[in-house]
Amino acid sequence: MLTVDGLFTEYASAGGDTVKAAQDVSFTVDEGQLFTLLGPSGCGKTTTLRSIAGLERPRQGSITVNDRVVYSSSAGVFVSPNQRGFGMVFQSYAIWPHMNVFQNAAFPLEVGGRRYSRQEIRDNVMQVLTAVQLDQLADRNATTLSGGQQQRLALARALVMKPALLLLDEPLSNLDAKLREKMRFELKRLQRELKITTVYVTHDQGEALALSHEIAVMHEGRIQQIGSPRDIYERPATRFVADFVGSSNFIDGTVTGAAATPDGCVVVRTEIGDVTVRSLQSLVADERVGVSVRPEDVELTEDRPAGGNVWEGRVDQKVFLGEAVEFQVKVGARTLLSRRHPTLRTKIGDAIFVQLDPEKCVVLKVA
Repeated sequence: MLTVDGLFTEYASAGGDTVKAAQDVSFTVDEGQLFTLLGPSGCGKTTTLRSIAGLERPRQGSITVNDRVVYSSSAGVFVSPNQRGFGMVFQSYAIWPHMNVFQNAAFPLEVGGRRYSRQEIRDNVMQVLTAVQLDQLADRNATTLSGGQQQRLALARALVMKPALLLLDEPLSNLDAKLREKMRFELKRLQRELKITTVYVTHDQGEALALSHEIAVMHEGRIQQIGSPRDIYERPATRFVADFVGSSNFIDGTVTGAAATPDGCVVVRTEIGDVTVRSLQSLVADERVGVSVRPEDVELTEDRPAGGNVWEGRVDQKVFLGEAVEFQVKVGARTLLSRRHPTLRTKIGDAIFVQLDPEKCVVLKVA
């Protein structure tokens, strides 16, 4: 298990200013879980990963792996990177061009502090090469491997030491789109089979949603929200999370004076009208809030549907995507994005009805 508590990591920029890369970062990763740090460039996710690896020295906080403290500002503990026993795969795979596949994977065993017999090295290396499906290519020159095979070789080299923790820094970003999608499944399979505790860094929201047990969304050095992929996507805690993870419609409004109904619904007065929402947080009358609705949750019908939260709009634009059609619908002065099945063929300029499910309307407090 990994525990990061109150981590502050700062460094000086080229201009001499202090960059506050990680600010009060805290999270726990259970044994065998894959935990993703997700966010845009410069949000502090890679700095946090490098702090865990020992490649950055934080100013404050603590890092513990399986009850072993590898960093603590209060206790004055800083274990050097080569003594932490973690495996790490960088964005650049750093494959040794003068070595074959077997030699690349064996390198950490040959230069590490512990002495291994030739048979032990062979057994350990072939075990990890089999796990990443490269055992048949053990004698091949590493530079002749495809991008996906090099990525798996980098993983094998990180796993051969049987690390207590695996750290992955955007390992799929150098692959083309189709291979990246394939490698997501390979990486997920490998991580689940080996049950290795993993911290994964990416700016790719699809990657994070597909791979993770839990995700921490970071922005400007701080964690905005931690949760399962479904929680992060369906119940974002802030406007930044809702906007960064997927796409969303944001409708600003004010809570009306009406008390919440027994099922937890309240009414928010917005530019498209009164929107009934179900809120998991306490709201007060006249409080300014935002309502976030995912495009796939904006229902469209050509005939007025039963129930509430219905408005008549007009199709302003639409884009055919193959498996879906994206509609831009004007409701008064507001444009809403909806993603529907291609069987809906309403023409541009035609009237259409919009309906929002209160369960799918996420209320976000305005800072």
